[in-house]
Amino acid sequence: MTAQKQSGIALVTGGTRGIGEAICKMFSGEGYQVVTTFRNKERERQAREWQSRMADDGLEIDLVKMDVSDMRSCEIAADELLQRYGRLDVLVNNAGITRDSVMKKMPIEAWQEVIHTNLDGVFNVTRCFLDTFLAQHYGRIINISSINAQKGQFGQVNYSAAKAGIHGFTKALAQETARKGITVNTISPGYVETDMIMAIDEKIREQIKAQIPVGRFGQPEEIARLVAFLANEQSSFITGADFSINGGMFMH
Repeated sequence: MTAQKQSGIALVTGGTRGIGEAICKMFSGEGYQVVTTFRNKERERQAREWQSRMADDGLEIDLVKMDVSDMRSCEIAADELLQRYGRLDVLVNNAGITRDSVMKKMPIEAWQEVIHTNLDGVFNVTRCFLDTFLAQHYGRIINISSINAQKGQFGQVNYSAAKAGIHGFTKALAQETARKGITVNTISPGYVETDMIMAIDEKIREQIKAQIPVGRFGQPEEIARLVAFLANEQSSFITGADFSINGGMFMH
């Protein structure tokens, strides 16, 4: 979908599975040096195994330890990445979690964990690299939100609120950086065929699919193609936008 072969450094948070993995693969195929993250030492072994599988497929993807919900962890990881590569060209804020429950029964911890990771995490990581983008007079920031930020979702007041907050963040930061060679955009995927969706009971999964006008779930690669398009150098007139990609399930 990109107009030409790209090069540069791309950081994708939470890139070792699902949509994030597809984005990493897409960028690597486009010629970027891709870096993704693992949250803590407990997750490092899984991340290294994933990295090895990518290498077997000819994709050299680097890793940094970064807990997006912790500013200090983000600062350390940003310093490590910039020391290693000297710059960052594309940031994809993809890391996210769910802690679903109806609000009446939702513990405060479930609210805070989701807000800290899904919304604070976007601020933390972006803030750590913003000075770099400004000094370069170039950057592509792409935030992964959700259809549920647009329409709401039963049992997800925390997730829907966090993902909706990303829209406001995107529009405000886009205005602050519009004359600095930096674009800031949001992508709001609908239901995509990832491990999380496939783990849902088949009967419920079919009910969800029946609500999608195109009659199927999205593929992670379809989201990744849109990310690659927005990351392209030639997409410089697109900023402050939210792109719905949901098979027609929600239109606004």
